[in-house]
Amino acid sequence: MNNIADLLKAQLATPERVLYRQFLEGGWRDISAGEIAAYAARWQEYLRAEGFARGERIALCLRNGIHWVAADQAALGLGLVVVPLYVDDNPENVAWCLENSGARLLLAESSRMAEALAKVSAALPRLLCLSAEPGSGHRTIDAVLPKEAPGFEVAPLEDGALATICYTSGTVGRPKGVMLTHGNILANVGACERTRLARPDDVFLSFLPLSHMFERTGGYYLPLAIGAKVAYARSLHQLAEDFLSERPTVVFAVPRVFERFASRVNETLAKSRGKKRLFDFVVAAGGRAVRGEAGILDRVVLALLRGRVARPVLARLGGRMRFAVLGGAPLDPAIAWLFMGLGLPVLQGYGMTEASPVISVNRLEDNAPESVGRPLDNVEVKLGPDRELLARGASIMKGYWNLPEATAKVLDGEGWLHTGDLAEIRGGKIFISGRLKDVLVLSNGEKLPPQDVELAILGDLVFEQGILIGEGRPFLTLVAVTQETDEKSLIQRANERLKGFPRYIRVRRVVATRDPWTVDNGLLTPTLKVKRERVQKKFGEEIERTYAAGALD
Repeated sequence: MNNIADLLKAQLATPERVLYRQFLEGGWRDISAGEIAAYAARWQEYLRAEGFARGERIALCLRNGIHWVAADQAALGLGLVVVPLYVDDNPENVAWCLENSGARLLLAESSRMAEALAKVSAALPRLLCLSAEPGSGHRTIDAVLPKEAPGFEVAPLEDGALATICYTSGTVGRPKGVMLTHGNILANVGACERTRLARPDDVFLSFLPLSHMFERTGGYYLPLAIGAKVAYARSLHQLAEDFLSERPTVVFAVPRVFERFASRVNETLAKSRGKKRLFDFVVAAGGRAVRGEAGILDRVVLALLRGRVARPVLARLGGRMRFAVLGGAPLDPAIAWLFMGLGLPVLQGYGMTEASPVISVNRLEDNAPESVGRPLDNVEVKLGPDRELLARGASIMKGYWNLPEATAKVLDGEGWLHTGDLAEIRGGKIFISGRLKDVLVLSNGEKLPPQDVELAILGDLVFEQGILIGEGRPFLTLVAVTQETDEKSLIQRANERLKGFPRYIRVRRVVATRDPWTVDNGLLTPTLKVKRERVQKKFGEEIERTYAAGALD
């Protein structure tokens, strides 16, 4: 198997097998392997007729669903290169990625998206829309695809054939196009499959963008490889309803999703001191059971009370979830232990687009949520200078598109990928402590990894989002989204969370805002990471006034 499209071809041994479920034309509908292959074959007939040759690029700027899957499988099967783009990204960035990649065709979600792109670029490729407003003049996908086509084709490819150029949603500067081969991605999918976490009878709920390699590999190629079903969430606004109706057994998510869920649970419990105490009692007993530390009382509590306490909470997630894999950002272990105490394993993983993307993940039988787990069986890891995590293996990228110098900075002559993350390796597990380039150095020379400190502070639900400022400064300032207005109270609450850190790591001032940081206002990437430089720029005047006024003790 040297073509990712072989994954779909293998499922055609049982063409009636349901692989996908999507809300279409007013109702949920199952889509079989045979149906998705037939749809992909129609795409292939169109692409052949239009003269697309191997190695040429087509861009997908579509929401998750069977249209994304069919176009992707069609292109990969013919040896074309897929360029996935974020639907919610700003038009200027999408247009830049299109030009940089040299894509010949763009599949856009709507004519409105097409019109927004046309306003910022005069050099767009050929464009097809999934839906178009009457009179817009844009061609729709349904109008150009043939109604029927020969069978689904999977072309044999040479070793090293490029599958995708996946643009990183960088928090600074222009994104870089990560070149991943068919072999890179298939190696990662195979290693994920060998963890035996997912099963053919699982139901995945897909809501992270397929343009993110975490979802693409974990929530699309992996279930396709094992024949599991994927249900596509209608939207983030309807996610709670979709959990209830589709009742997934597995989800891949960013920590923010489960943090928000835990926050709502805690808000509900705050209304009843008795229920809160019972809940915390059961969660603590469940945590001790997971760690193998449960006593007789814990076992009695879990036998008699966990079902009563956990059932209504887990029912909101559909009631039959076996586990959740979280990645893409640091996870507060307290969030993981909350769900694990209720009986739902939460597995933190680690990776990056440049590694296709999974480097490590916790396992059900060996889960330490403070870590990002053990490496996959075909990934080597070691620590380089300054404790930087290095990774090597078959899933490591070919390089950055048209950026040989940038490639040389992260891929050394021995094939090691320099991740830029600070780490420790203990007992075979990886513990991430921050970004090498993000280490803050205060004016007195003291150093700290801001992500660890921020994660601790954000454990207090009064802080919705936040970053630390302090590079070259005499003290730390927290810029935070919060509804609380008393700065002294905020400082006190932040520092309550920092008692386990060295004494020099204390917040002395807080710049507060009530307005959340979002993708729409440009302060989050499409993968929900904070754009630190953008935040610092937006609140630059307030930050400077704060330092001019001095610390509040």
